[in-house]
Amino acid sequence: QVQLVESGGGLAQPGGSLRLSCAASGFTFSSHAMSWARQAPGKGLEWVASISYNGGDTLYADSVKGRFTISRDNARNRVTLQMNSLKPEDTALYYCGKARTIQAWGSGSARYNYWGRGTQVTVSS
Repeated sequence: QVQLVESGGGLAQPGGSLRLSCAASGFTFSSHAMSWARQAPGKGLEWVASISYNGGDTLYADSVKGRFTISRDNARNRVTLQMNSLKPEDTALYYCGKARTIQAWGSGSARYNYWGRGTQVTVSS
């Protein structure tokens, strides 16, 4: 059974930083691309970033490029999202996602399943 458990969210001031983590289990983590997406109140799911199965390639939404960094540890079945220079518009529920198939890779949320409960990020002064 696939499990994705997000953690690390909280309240940050504009310009601040947070580090999100996702613990994965129930599938061959090192064979699948992973992703982060977010959903702000009243809005749809927005893809944020993806990382290839071995961490060699990363993709970012324009809205977070240069501020967020996605990384993974295949030995620990964990993917992280380092968020710097946070803005109020980054406020959202953040989800960790697993590629639907071993071959799936790329930007956009359609290639991934976001099965976790999410972790709330609030950016406010």
